[in-house]
Amino acid sequence: MNQYTQSKQEEFNKAIDFFKKDIASLRTGRANPAMLDGVQVEAYGSKTPLNGLAGITVPEARSIVVAPWDKNVIKDIEKAIINFNLGVSVVNEGDKLRITVPQLTEESRRELVKRLNEKMEAARISIRQTRDEIKENIEQAEKNKEINEDDKFRFIKEMDEEVGRQNDEVKKIREGKEKEIMTI
Repeated sequence: MNQYTQSKQEEFNKAIDFFKKDIASLRTGRANPAMLDGVQVEAYGSKTPLNGLAGITVPEARSIVVAPWDKNVIKDIEKAIINFNLGVSVVNEGDKLRITVPQLTEESRRELVKRLNEKMEAARISIRQTRDEIKENIEQAEKNKEINEDDKFRFIKEMDEEVGRQNDEVKKIREGKEKEIMTI
């Protein structure tokens, strides 16, 4: 792999890692603590991630238990989860919250797949932007006589192969998540 593509490898990895984290919050019909990863709770005068205020466990396939370390913030946590709009029901049991994940309907599964595709497209756009930066660097190097024209075309071909691998990886992750969503 040429130095231009290699220098941007970290950005490709970040795009894929962000995509994995982003789709982890998509509901699949099974309870998963990652569903709550994006929940920010207004507590103690600032927004705090939910996992910084409470323990999150999955006692069974359809429920999540959120046990706050400070019982005074339970209402704030409940409000944040409801406002996060996951399509789950939240029951306040006094010292903990029980979140019930309803069975997905065919329509809600299709809607989740649509959201999954939007998130995949965002990841592909990020990869494309990195590709454009690499191509620009290669063309600039040729213009500055750092590399010759043959090197330029070889480097661009290597870059396109790497971009293809990255897009295949995103597609593979997406297909796995879609299978998870569509499985009843």
